[in-house]
Amino acid sequence: MRAWWFEKPGPAKEVLQFGELPDPEAGPGEVRVRVAYSAINPTDCKRRNSVGPSVGRDIGRFDRVTPHNDGSGVIDAVGEGVDPSRVGERVWLFGPQADSPDKSYGTCAEYCVLASRKAIKLPDNTSLAEGACLGVPSVTAHVSLFPDGPVTGETVYVSGASGRVGKYAVQLAKLSGATVIGCVGSADKAKDVAALGCDHVLNYKTDDLPKEVKALTGGEGVDRIIEVDFGTNIDLHRDLIKCNGTVSTYGSPGVHESVFKFYPNKFMNIVYRMVTVFRMPTEALDLAFKEITEHMEAGKLSHHVGVTYPFKDVPQAHVDLETAPIYGVVAVAINEGLE
Repeated sequence: MRAWWFEKPGPAKEVLQFGELPDPEAGPGEVRVRVAYSAINPTDCKRRNSVGPSVGRDIGRFDRVTPHNDGSGVIDAVGEGVDPSRVGERVWLFGPQADSPDKSYGTCAEYCVLASRKAIKLPDNTSLAEGACLGVPSVTAHVSLFPDGPVTGETVYVSGASGRVGKYAVQLAKLSGATVIGCVGSADKAKDVAALGCDHVLNYKTDDLPKEVKALTGGEGVDRIIEVDFGTNIDLHRDLIKCNGTVSTYGSPGVHESVFKFYPNKFMNIVYRMVTVFRMPTEALDLAFKEITEHMEAGKLSHHVGVTYPFKDVPQAHVDLETAPIYGVVAVAINEGLE
């Protein structure tokens, strides 16, 4: 099969290699997927650089890494214990590169292998290009929102509401019966987020966030915060959240080692939940796969493909994701004809 891989950390155009690798075989409980689209997340670039606090510093532990954890495609073979009727099924994918023992089964290849339960059937009303958007962003949004049960009747504040995770968090919270306050950085992004059903959209560049949130919540604050940049916003949370509220945070790109003020948080009984999606319990992931797919089947979940690159341009896609303000999911077309 044709694939991209890297054997040492570094800049995309220096370390990413293209060539032929052996076709992977599905083992017990696994499926093999012919990949239609591979999607690139910022963590894929951090992993390739092998810098920062990103999960999975793979270089040094593995001889070769085929990158990317998101994608979509069609199952073309199954391993022992998997229903043969799954062959031919269109699927969206979650975490094959992170899960594979030798890290050689990422989606940036013509084929990948992963656990059958992590190749989730894609509804007929969703294209393979849209399906590639789901993976890490949608599941991160789900496990950040619902670890303590439904958010029905609560007020949820989504930081970075126009981002890959944020857009799914807005939609999933709204579909679950929450009042949603989203925070973005531009008027155009505010319109996009409002179109997803967000009840109130604030601009962190121009709005007094504590004042606006208190006004929208009758002075009480929000029940839950979904946070994209923990370190940068750590002192803001106390001004937004109500006593006994919860902050679920999945990133801290601005400040990797932030200062946590114990007593101000203690006296508000704030619960901080750190989210690493690949280490969530099986039950939480399976519930996310199920409910996300059900929302798609009902036609209630939107996706945002930002830019699609040809397979030959994977290094440039990595460079652009790291350096350009790409809005939406960065996808790579590998076998478009599968649609």
